[in-house]
Order: sequence, then structure tokens, then C-alpha cells
Amino acid sequence: MSALPAPAELTFRPLAEADLPAVLDLLTASLAGGPTGTRTADFFTWKHRLGPFGASPGLVAETPDGRLAGVRLFLRWQWHEGLTGRTVTAVRPVDTATHPDFQGRGIFRRLTLDLLEQISGQAELVFNTPNGNSLPGYRKMGWQELGRVPVALRPVRPAAFARGVRAALARTPAGAAAPPVCELPTARSWFADQPADAGPTDDPTGAPNGSNSLIDGSTGTAGPTTDGPVAELLRERAAADRADPRLAVLRTPEFLRWRYGEAPGLDYRVLTCHRGGELTGLAIGRPRRRGPLAEFTLADVLVRPGDRDSAARLLRAAARESGCDHVATHLSPGTEAAAAALRAGYLRAPRTGLTLAARTPAGRTELALSDWRFTLGDLEVF
Repeated sequence: MSALPAPAELTFRPLAEADLPAVLDLLTASLAGGPTGTRTADFFTWKHRLGPFGASPGLVAETPDGRLAGVRLFLRWQWHEGLTGRTVTAVRPVDTATHPDFQGRGIFRRLTLDLLEQISGQAELVFNTPNGNSLPGYRKMGWQELGRVPVALRPVRPAAFARGVRAALARTPAGAAAPPVCELPTARSWFADQPADAGPTDDPTGAPNGSNSLIDGSTGTAGPTTDGPVAELLRERAAADRADPRLAVLRTPEFLRWRYGEAPGLDYRVLTCHRGGELTGLAIGRPRRRGPLAEFTLADVLVRPGDRDSAARLLRAAARESGCDHVATHLSPGTEAAAAALRAGYLRAPRTGLTLAARTPAGRTELALSDWRFTLGDLEVF
């Protein structure tokens, strides 16, 4: 058997469209099927080519005979500073894989550092949620561990939930199980039923008409926006959030449509809340298997400013109508959902949560966990 190429013999180059079949094979070989169970070209295109913040930069490591030994992609993202109205451009390291034949040769580190250099000047911030195995490597490359983003749980079927927790603690292998049965409307169909695009409108951040750097930062012009109850709810939400200094993702109809309505295979569902015929709240989540348990991952809860009643109604409805054993979500401090959590039956779960890590392309960050206002949809792996 001939010796495998050393890293010095590999070519590190930008990811090309022609690489997609080999990249999908490599990701599957290294990371299995991903969040949808199968890595498809449609999902890759939606995630990395059609996102509202721009196409994902990526690099591959290639052998002299044309095999892909590794791949690394950064998902483009944008955060919004409430008080200043400033857009913070960011990337999230995702979808990295090294072929089993080439592991332990420094390819992951080389791809990551080279891609950081490539996006220097394009992004102010790099953030992700590494697991315990990958966190030490990120620390060595300049990432700062900011802390754990807590998860709140609402058991729905107490007996099934208790059995599942005991099995997870005992590391009992979970047998094959059918996907959870959920009768809530799908996000794809729900967004398709919303009013059609109605042309540019005033930017909810307060920028002049026709200017929306969060949606089209390359040209400085806003694309079509959806007019209707969702847009009205989001405008009120954005106006109130300008008083919050924390970093948050600006929710727009276009962002929600891409993130939840157009995501292939992720099966997001929608709950709504009305008062007097007026839309007062919107929640989005997805049923999924979490080991032996059926979990409803509640990704987003959006209500009008100060409307804790609608937040509580949505939180209770997620438990009542999801068809799952429990609901999991993150309730950011200071939000209406966090204020309504206790009376809706949600409690912070011990020994759970996502570890947030961040850095600037220059290698340092001054951020703390308290500087962010997350939803679970901002951080869940997709």
C-alpha cells in the first residue's frame, strides 16, 4: 500500500460547485447523516448558497490524485446591536470533516486557520457551539469560551420523560423509533399561505426607506418584504428591541421564511396566537427524536412588546399540541417568554445547554454571554 500524502503535499483551495458531490460524501463519512438524516444537495444549497446573509465561504484539502481529504465551511450570519442599530457581521464554523484516512494530520486546524485568514475584514465575529471534544482545539486557535446557554424543559408526558432521562443517564442505547407524530401546520405550508411580497417598505431598524443592510449588505438596497400581520408583528418587535443593548438576530419575514419555511427536511411547525382576530404571537419549532424521547425543539417565540400573556399561551400550546414527550427551548433573560416560563411549566434543566465560544478574526474577543439575546433557533445545529 502506498503512503498517504502528508499535509504539505495536499492542496488547500476554495470550495467549488463541482466539489459538492464529493463534499456530501465526505460529510456523510465523517459526520453521518446530519440533522435531516441524509445529506442532500438541496439542503446544502439552502444552507450555504441561499441564506439571507450571503453564501458560505469554504475550503477543501485535496490530494494530488484529486481526492478530498477535508472540508471546512463558515456559515455567514449577522447580529444586530439594539442601542446603536449597528450590524455586526459574523460567521459560524459548521460542516467540517476530515476523511477517516487523513485524521490526525492537522487538516482541520489548517483549514480553519486558512479560512479565518480568508474572511478577515469580512466578519467582525466568529461564533459557534463546540462540543466537549472539539472545544480544546478551538481554544488553541484563539476561541474564548463564553459559558453555557441554558435550556428550559417542559415535560409533557411525565412517565415517558422520566424513563427517557433515566435511559440517557445510564447511556442505554436507544432503539429505532418512528418520528414523532405532530399535527401542527408545517412552516413551509404556513409561510406559503402568508401575503405575497409587496415591495420595499420602511426598514424596521429605523433606516431610511429602501435601506436594509441586514438583508442586502452588498448593495445597500432592500429586497421585497412581506406585508401583513407577520411583518407588523416584527416591526413592533424590532422597534422595542432597539432599547436592548444585547446582540440579537433581527427577525424579518425574509429571514423567518428562509430559516424555517424553506429548510429542506427539518420539519419546522408553527403555532400562532390571536386576540380579537389580530396576530399577537408566533412560535416555531420542530418535532425530533432525542435518544428514546420525542422532543419538540422550540426555536423561536415572537410576541408583541410586553405581551407576556401571548408568550405564555404559545409556551403552553407547544406542550399541548406538539405530540412530543417534552418541549426544549432557550428563554433569554428579559424577554416576554422568559417572564412567562414558570407559569407555563418551563424550568431550567440541570446539566444541559450549549457551550458558546467566540473570537474575532484577529484572535481576541471581549464578549460575555450576557452580551447576547438568543433564541434556540440561533444556536441549534442545522
